[in-house]
Amino acid sequence: MGNSFLIADTSSLVIGLLLILNGVFISAAKHNGLNKIHIVHLGAKQHDTPELVTKSHYQILEPLLGSKEAAKNSLVYNYKHGFSGFAAKLTASQAKNLSAHPEVLRVVPSRVMRLKTTRTFDYLGLLPTSPKSLLHKTKIGSEAIIGVIDSGIWPESQSFNDTGLGPIPKRWKGKCLSGNGFDAKKHCNKKLIGAEYLTVGLMEMTDGIYDYPSLGESMSPRDHVGHGTHVAAIAAGSFVANANYKGLAGGTARGAAPHARIAMYKVCWREVGCITADLLKAIDHSIRDGVDVISISIGTDAPASFDIDQSDIGFGSFHAVMKGIPVVASAGNEGPNAQTVDNVAPWIITVAATSLDRSFPIPITLGNNLTILGEGLNTFPEVGFTNLILSDEMLSRSIEQGKTQGTIVLAFTANDEMIRKANSITNAGCAGIIYAQSVIDPTVCSSVDVPCAVVDYEYGTDILYYMQTTVVPKAKLSPSKTLIGQPIASRVPRFSCRGPNSVSPAILKPDIAAPGVNVLSAVSGVYKFMSGTSMATPVVSGIVGLLRQTHPHWSPAAIRSALVTTAWKTDPSGEPIFSEGSTRKLADPFDYGGGLINPEKVTHPGLIYDMGIDDYLHYLCSAEYDDDSISKLLGKTYNCTSPKPSMLDFNLPSITIPSLTGEVTVTRTVINVGLARSVYRPVIESPLGIELDVKPKTLVFGSNITKITFSVRVKSSHRVNTDFYFGSLCWTDGVHNVTIPVSVRTKFMRNYV
Repeated sequence: MGNSFLIADTSSLVIGLLLILNGVFISAAKHNGLNKIHIVHLGAKQHDTPELVTKSHYQILEPLLGSKEAAKNSLVYNYKHGFSGFAAKLTASQAKNLSAHPEVLRVVPSRVMRLKTTRTFDYLGLLPTSPKSLLHKTKIGSEAIIGVIDSGIWPESQSFNDTGLGPIPKRWKGKCLSGNGFDAKKHCNKKLIGAEYLTVGLMEMTDGIYDYPSLGESMSPRDHVGHGTHVAAIAAGSFVANANYKGLAGGTARGAAPHARIAMYKVCWREVGCITADLLKAIDHSIRDGVDVISISIGTDAPASFDIDQSDIGFGSFHAVMKGIPVVASAGNEGPNAQTVDNVAPWIITVAATSLDRSFPIPITLGNNLTILGEGLNTFPEVGFTNLILSDEMLSRSIEQGKTQGTIVLAFTANDEMIRKANSITNAGCAGIIYAQSVIDPTVCSSVDVPCAVVDYEYGTDILYYMQTTVVPKAKLSPSKTLIGQPIASRVPRFSCRGPNSVSPAILKPDIAAPGVNVLSAVSGVYKFMSGTSMATPVVSGIVGLLRQTHPHWSPAAIRSALVTTAWKTDPSGEPIFSEGSTRKLADPFDYGGGLINPEKVTHPGLIYDMGIDDYLHYLCSAEYDDDSISKLLGKTYNCTSPKPSMLDFNLPSITIPSLTGEVTVTRTVINVGLARSVYRPVIESPLGIELDVKPKTLVFGSNITKITFSVRVKSSHRVNTDFYFGSLCWTDGVHNVTIPVSVRTKFMRNYV
């Protein structure tokens, strides 16, 4: 989570590709009061009515605190709709005593979490014009309700106009709340049907002195950060013609489900972050309100939280999923290192980011008329031919002597220290800057207030050679241009967090990938670029909202299966997807899960790997959670079987074996959701040095046979410990290709015994 509020999205190069909100950071760890907010998990509800659930909370808290009045003063929130629990102000000793209560599953301190932030849906082929498209079948999503938990919403944006929308779905039970600068009667409509703000955790975290005006915030659902508005418009923004950012990326902006309804729950605040007590309450309300999908572009830093013990997103989302509501969350922006993926609970749909087929080249013309194409979002006027100098050890002296004034500076940025030194150039009055990097990361231009371009070391070296062979080297920097389609290659960007899962390595994370680089969407009154898994998440949330309209009885697990098994392993044009890191390589399941989301295939997957409560209990037992904790989570007594089941048999649409010694057999069960009489045969792509043997060799479905279990024998020929190798298992009937990723690591010697 971190102790500061960070929008961990690579945003527009001009507005700041990496938007870091400056100011006084407020941390849960630095909260000075003796009574800190603690979240008390009680598991499943024991009563059907919210009033009785609330009463049970007082019955637990009153004996501890000595009186009903003390309990009332201590309570912050009652979680009473999707699950049972409460948030209360407790001392450390009170929290310890409460954790020993027989009805209490877990007591954890409230924490600070952080936000993770036109062409997108054309790139994915999610078009409203085709009569057979997902958008056409769902009337552009008019019955879908998407719950967004974020930093609020800017209601005046044209992305939230309700032109052409029919009545609000009758099942909606939520509400719009007025507040400072937000009039529910004026700002809510048939598009923005819900808007709440939750502040109890915020006020307690800040000792009741959060100064809204001076921090540029409003005590209302209004979004002053921009993040919540941006992601809400990506998920369900209305059609807006002529959207652009200073002339770049012009076109019609829209969300994945343009006629879907939006319910915003504001829990994230400037210079503080997203308080988990408030976030959990937002999940509870969204379950009560009747949303179709919950979209959460929020997460933690490493280490990833445990599934039900400490991760409030994981705990709250478990109860949402048990109520049939899919929860879609971001994988995080701390990549590209391995084991950084966040929101790893197996009931969450975890989303990685890719780029799309659009770039913004910046022509860099040298004095010898050679033009090199850099990258970035440069909307400044052209810098005509001017002197070109190198950022080196002599730079400080050059700055002191005024030699950088009016020049274009080439800076090789091998590390953060070099970036800081290069940034000092702009403060000395240079006319422009060219960053050369081993792996291009345009976010280095985020704080640069002059024309800025990024090139790789190859092109940087070409520029350097010209400088060293020319008496007076000069260069010209032109504004960015918008380039769409080929030859733009798709990639998993450097920032997107990678697997394997650090909590349960046998559970593949991320699950799926979607475009999240330089996404143009609404902020406060205008349209701007942001990048991050935050932007990829609502792409998936919107598509899940549409999918729920076509298959209302599918479980969240079935929906995840359809996403994974139909995903592209290439970009939509058939070209490989690369992964950016210290070096560039072909993307694998730890980069993008099942692959790039394919919205026009997802409604007809052929087969699904489904799961219900028994499967999740299978997982919890195999993950070594004790019977008492699982019983409290369920709200009834439960005992794991002995021996405990293997996590390798958890019915995910993937096979991940982190420690293979010799051979192992795993099982999976598929359900036919295609034609009644179908026959599927396997197509196997084995990981290097791994043998996969599937039984039975055919899956024969009939009118009375809709579910079949198969086994996969996995055998290694390696004689040493290896890293992961990747392959796939595809069941095909000639029409559907139901493909799951296979990841296997041979490990003879464990790291502990």
